[in-house]
Amino acid sequence: MNEEIRGSCLCGQVRYIVRGPFDAFHICHCSQCRRSTGTAHASNIFSTKERLRWLSGEELTKRYDPDQPGVISKCFCTHCGSLVPYISASSGRLIIPAGGLESDPGIRPQDNIYWPDRADWYDSVVDAPRYDTEADLES
Repeated sequence: MNEEIRGSCLCGQVRYIVRGPFDAFHICHCSQCRRSTGTAHASNIFSTKERLRWLSGEELTKRYDPDQPGVISKCFCTHCGSLVPYISASSGRLIIPAGGLESDPGIRPQDNIYWPDRADWYDSVVDAPRYDTEADLES
């Protein structure tokens, strides 16, 4: 898929376009990705830096680069905190948080990496009840 796909942060101040085709789509369960996202895993699409074009708000992004080797970087909107695309310092690859895309990227996750590191509660996610809208959180 070579089409352009729009993406944005939660507040909409950071907007971008990424262009396929994409190289890979990994679901990462390592402890760093879980901490970075605050969720059970990171859902990242990989491509090349030439496939990213900022539409607005690039100046609102901040990049976290750790001091110690082997710890992942991240880039986020300084207004709402949403993860946004960035170029990996170690590989030079474009990392696109899949959740920020506004339409189907035409690629599906190919694997779950660092599976042994998954959250202890993750396996129960598949069996949890499903709702079309927010569940009654009072119960």
